Amino acid sequence: MSASRRSGTTDELGPDEPERESSDGSDLLAALLDGMDAALCAFDADGVVTHWNREAGRILGWSADEAVGRRGLAGWAVRSADAEEVEGRLLSAMHAPGRQVHEFALLTKDGGRVLVRTQSAAVRGPDGKPAGVYCAFSEVHTQIDLERSIALSEALFEDASWGVVLVDVDLRPAVVNAHAARALGTGRTSVLGRPLGELLAQGVEELESALQYVLAQGAPPAPAEVWVSVRASDGEQRRCWRSGFLRLASPLAEEPVPLGVGWLFQDVTEAKQAEQEASLLRFRTQQLHRASRAAAECEDPVEAATIHLDFALAGFADHALIDRVAGGALTDAETEGPVRLVRVAATPSGAPGPSRLAGRAGLPVRYAEGHPALQCVERVGALRASAGTAPPEAAREWALARQWPPDAVHTLCAVLRSRGRTLGVVTFLRGAGRSAFERSDAMYAEDVAVRIAAALDLAGMSGEE
Repeated sequence: MSASRRSGTTDELGPDEPERESSDGSDLLAALLDGMDAALCAFDADGVVTHWNREAGRILGWSADEAVGRRGLAGWAVRSADAEEVEGRLLSAMHAPGRQVHEFALLTKDGGRVLVRTQSAAVRGPDGKPAGVYCAFSEVHTQIDLERSIALSEALFEDASWGVVLVDVDLRPAVVNAHAARALGTGRTSVLGRPLGELLAQGVEELESALQYVLAQGAPPAPAEVWVSVRASDGEQRRCWRSGFLRLASPLAEEPVPLGVGWLFQDVTEAKQAEQEASLLRFRTQQLHRASRAAAECEDPVEAATIHLDFALAGFADHALIDRVAGGALTDAETEGPVRLVRVAATPSGAPGPSRLAGRAGLPVRYAEGHPALQCVERVGALRASAGTAPPEAAREWALARQWPPDAVHTLCAVLRSRGRTLGVVTFLRGAGRSAFERSDAMYAEDVAVRIAAALDLAGMSGEE
């Protein structure tokens, strides 16, 4: 327990108020001293120890009863050879403004040595004159750990190259570093206290679910990748954030009291997109390889063309059509005039299944002028079209007017070319659940079209039917 002298200089070390004989004041002082996390001792003007709290006893092993009343530290808390220097530095605080910080070695009761960092300051009596000095000290490694923690916190919220957000128990940002503020498209202060739904257009549910899990269960064992859409001045931006979460609890409470969640994240959008593109490219290359091997075993070249179509459809589109030019292949000069197309094969528009041959009668498909397939033949290149954000009924009418399945929303047409001639068009169709075709999709469709065109040219469709 802590102890203090009840008379003499001890009275001068108390607050600047009338002396009180009640033991309640001494008990309160003892409780305050013992409750401190730092070790504390005090000396009167003659260097006699007047106060010694429990933390000081824990560090050095000397109890309050053993320490209070001793003159100086020599021979028990400090080596005799070092006592003069140590005591001089401590007591010099009585005549110096502010606090003084020192580091030196103290002795423990069992003869060991402990390197401590001290903060000492003068204690003044009722007349304002120095009456003693108090000294708070802690083991150097403990102090260094604390300083490192503070320095780390400041660095994270100032100079970190990844986003750091402290989220309170209501799932609202309480502290945000500069990197995170830039990622969220707002300022460091304007984001504080706002619901995450005001900052993110998509991905809010997944992020809040992760934060709630951390509050309830603790940090997950590995980082999580969260896709979000950030509201920006130029529209929504789709981003992937690799996120780590830490549950924050108060170090001052006996029971863990959650203060919120520490959320650290790094933008990995470009890396994830590159990874996805590489994975997609590998899959499509494998599909082309498998299709070529399967088609090589077909005796009928037309069947080989449909095999290429079926393999290309996997993960790429919902429907596909093959139309050949009526009357035979066209040279580049002949594509400038009116062109009619005859259906060769199509995938089922209902349940999924292999492509079916069609157009045995050789009747042209009723494509209106300006149809994407006809434009594809005229341009001798790939062409993309989409119903966009049209309502479902308008999108259905858009598809039916172009002789496509009613659920088609996005289309990609690739011309069938072989030996410098145009044989027809292959059309890939996607429903509303998929995104529109992109340039990389057009390149893949052209690769498939080359293989289909070679098979149709081998079949000699223009001369056989």
